[in-house]
Amino acid sequence: MPAISKERLARLKEQREKLNARIQMTEARFKTSERKKDTRKKILLGSYYLNKAIKENSLDEVKSIMDKFLTRDSDRILFDLPTTGKEKRKKNA
Repeated sequence: MPAISKERLARLKEQREKLNARIQMTEARFKTSERKKDTRKKILLGSYYLNKAIKENSLDEVKSIMDKFLTRDSDRILFDLPTTGKEKRKKNA
């Protein structure tokens, strides 16, 4: 069996590092893609139910449901719901 040189070992380690970096980049792209798909599904689902509520004149019912569901003040404001006052406000630097 031939002896392995330090240079060959260093090249193999460098190749491994490059491959690990490529794997991490590919995984990150995949996760980003999946998050975008999930977000798009949520937008379409919300759009469907909002449109349905408008057609059926049941926006008050949706607002009541959202009042029980939403906890973040910034989300509650979107539906003209009273804020909880529990969120800490960001300090201006």
